[in-house]
Amino acid sequence: MKKLTFWFEFASTYSYLSALRIAPLAKAAGVEVVWKPFLLGPIFAAQGMTDSPFNMYPVKGKYMWRDMERECVKYGLPVAKEPAVFPGNGMLAARVATLGLGQDWGADFVRGVYLAHFVDGKTLSDAAAVSGVLDGLGLDGAGVISQVDQGVKDALRETTETAQAMGVFGAPSFTAEDGEVFWGNDRLEDAMAWAIQ
Repeated sequence: MKKLTFWFEFASTYSYLSALRIAPLAKAAGVEVVWKPFLLGPIFAAQGMTDSPFNMYPVKGKYMWRDMERECVKYGLPVAKEPAVFPGNGMLAARVATLGLGQDWGADFVRGVYLAHFVDGKTLSDAAAVSGVLDGLGLDGAGVISQVDQGVKDALRETTETAQAMGVFGAPSFTAEDGEVFWGNDRLEDAMAWAIQ
């Protein structure tokens, strides 16, 4: 089965759209999705950026939130709202996702975090919010979070470094097995088509 790697950052609005869309598209195409949480902060810093481009350029930010509303309606997804803090610090969620994607609850956790943050307004860095998503999956949220050890932290850092080395500069991004990179939710279908050619 062909594979497509999905690089996502929990603070990324457009990653929210892709995280909720990718599974049925992959199933229909016969493609295996490799979920890869990573952190945009170090990648932005390497580009000389100290904040989200949507905050650095307010007109762009205003457009993005309106675009998100339209896209959510188009795809039949819960409409994303601007959280109280944007971009949020998704490090804890990314570490837990790194742990969970090696188990059968990882993708459900990712979708749950996106919904909790962009729809329900939960704070990404809040351990209680992350634990709540895990509890909602029938897991022991506090127990899972306690499993985030140095090995998990190192794995997330290495994933971020790998993303950067592959030319990933934003989220969501998708890479095919031949290394071809696609950036943006609006390129998800193109990435899926490339993966199976």
